[in-house]
Amino acid sequence: MLITYSLYCDPKIDTETSCEPSFTQTLQEPYACFMAPTDPRILAIHKASWDFAENWQSEESIRTHARVKAAEIGCPAIEPGAGAALRTLAAAVKAHNVVEIGTGAGVSALWLLDGMNPDGVLTSIDNEAEHQLIAKEALTQSGISPNRVRLINGRVDEVLDRMTEGAYDLVFISSRPTELEAHISAGVKLLRKGGLLVIDNALWHHKLADPAQRDADTVAIRSAVEHFADNDSFISSLLPVGGGLLVSVKR
Repeated sequence: MLITYSLYCDPKIDTETSCEPSFTQTLQEPYACFMAPTDPRILAIHKASWDFAENWQSEESIRTHARVKAAEIGCPAIEPGAGAALRTLAAAVKAHNVVEIGTGAGVSALWLLDGMNPDGVLTSIDNEAEHQLIAKEALTQSGISPNRVRLINGRVDEVLDRMTEGAYDLVFISSRPTELEAHISAGVKLLRKGGLLVIDNALWHHKLADPAQRDADTVAIRSAVEHFADNDSFISSLLPVGGGLLVSVKR
């Protein structure tokens, strides 16, 4: 069976050269060139595998309802596969104190709380009051104790500046790409050593892998991802679940 591929190249490499994916170049420039299959049969297999993994952990009705409500008002909500991964990460670090930047109508909050310690507290910050009203409804329907969640409506940067540095096990960011740099800077300060910084939509609607995509949002996401790709202060992975999760452990 003949398999066809397309070659994507990063303009950072000398564009006057042929940019062939040599073994040496692959080692030195892991994001510079890569082969993407274009054969419809291979693409179909890839999509089937992604769909299977994405729906492997099903959502209960309350999360599904919150997701529908979020879509109605144009509020981003974490996808099921990424939500399941987020829950696993919270459980892995035995998260007790968690910060969520961007409430997402409560979908991500439900996933996080499901993985956190039973007495853990989630602080969720959003400047959109309507988002948090939907989140509060979903949390109440799920039977989450009110003392386990702090929903703070206000300017995110101002709220983060008032929080205790080094006191949190996990910081989850689901914010506008152009605000990402500031939120990462503030979020990192809040993390304890060994804490997790998690960024949702890190593949940004599948645009991140295409260097020709240079709109402001994609450039902002790409900058954030590249910041963690070679950063001695963190151990990071970019996970292709949901819209993409960037997971970084603070050294």
